[in-house]
Amino acid sequence: MPYPALVEPADELTIDEVRRYSRHLIIPDVGMSGQKRLKNAKVLVIGAGGLGSPAMLYLAAAGVGTIGIAEFDEVDESNLQRQVIHGQSDIGRPKSESARDSIKEINPYVNVVIHEGRLDNDNVFSVFEGYDLILDGTDNFATRYMVNDAAYFLKIPYVWGSIYRFDGQASVFWPHAVNEDGTSAEAPCYRCLYPEPPPPGMVPSCAEGGVLGVLCAAIGSIQVNEGIKLLTGIGDPLVGRLMIYDALEMEYRKLKVRKDPNCALCGENPTVESLIDYDAFCGAVSDEAAEAAVGSTISVTQLEAMIKDKDNGGEDFVLIDVREPNEFEINKIPGAVLIPKGEFLNGNALEQLPSDKKIVLHCKSGVRSAECLAIVKGAGYSDAVHVGGGVVAWVNQIDPSQPSY
Repeated sequence: MPYPALVEPADELTIDEVRRYSRHLIIPDVGMSGQKRLKNAKVLVIGAGGLGSPAMLYLAAAGVGTIGIAEFDEVDESNLQRQVIHGQSDIGRPKSESARDSIKEINPYVNVVIHEGRLDNDNVFSVFEGYDLILDGTDNFATRYMVNDAAYFLKIPYVWGSIYRFDGQASVFWPHAVNEDGTSAEAPCYRCLYPEPPPPGMVPSCAEGGVLGVLCAAIGSIQVNEGIKLLTGIGDPLVGRLMIYDALEMEYRKLKVRKDPNCALCGENPTVESLIDYDAFCGAVSDEAAEAAVGSTISVTQLEAMIKDKDNGGEDFVLIDVREPNEFEINKIPGAVLIPKGEFLNGNALEQLPSDKKIVLHCKSGVRSAECLAIVKGAGYSDAVHVGGGVVAWVNQIDPSQPSY
């Protein structure tokens, strides 16, 4: 169903802009009016990472007049496999500055606004204010719920995308959408699709599970496609529909997403009427894992001392890496034995644990090992510990000769 254009047309296009956007101008659905709307549009992209990179490149190429960048991180070498807006010479630079320079190289007529610092409850409204559209490229649930809620309260449409390994999803959440005749579109928000976040540790992040680099381009470009449709009022945007892409099978599917009358945010009797504590709502680790880790978390420097003491005849212990085999091939802590987290969840790992040695667990960052620690302690290994920061901290602080990921 078509919706009114989000943006009024700019007064004019310059001769140079007409030359640049000529392939848009000769499309009847876009034409001069549509291109003027894009020139007048203000789009905020959250995250200059896997999804944000191709999205910003194509927003700039399309002639979106103002592109905001909300990003606090720096470019790392591991980003370059998929974050195509950055290059080798950008390693160590703020992603926002690197993205700005790439945008300007593609289209000098675009106004780029950088929003520095981490997006949070204290600044999200002021950052969002004045934008016509929010395009979300984040990779964590806490930020997604915050973005959805803030966009709802400010009545700004929210183009969402998600990627993991070979799978991608995209949709448009716009509960305040109205049809061309002025009636309510009864459109859903993100909470209508996902009322609650998944249990802690159930869905790995891309940093833990990986992502096919080119998948970012597929989903990011779909997000821009939907954004252009909303800004110019053409086509049928993914409002009330979820697009699912399977890159391995080369299959696209679309599912209807209906407005949930019981939605905590946009339903008939909302219980979420302001921003909440999203970290607590989503929870990085389960309550059991957090409780198990209290007093049972060691640093990588402590682990290094334990290894040296063991080598000199001191207390013996077994160091267990709970990551996946492909992660174990990238880097490892010397002496670690690989037993993936799944083996702890199904109970098979408990049969492999010695009863006469201290158990030390680690993963990439400390989240999965905390979950496994809760299981191990529940099985009676009361003196078991896990390594805070995991192998990432080991590489950064102890052995920088190993690669990170």
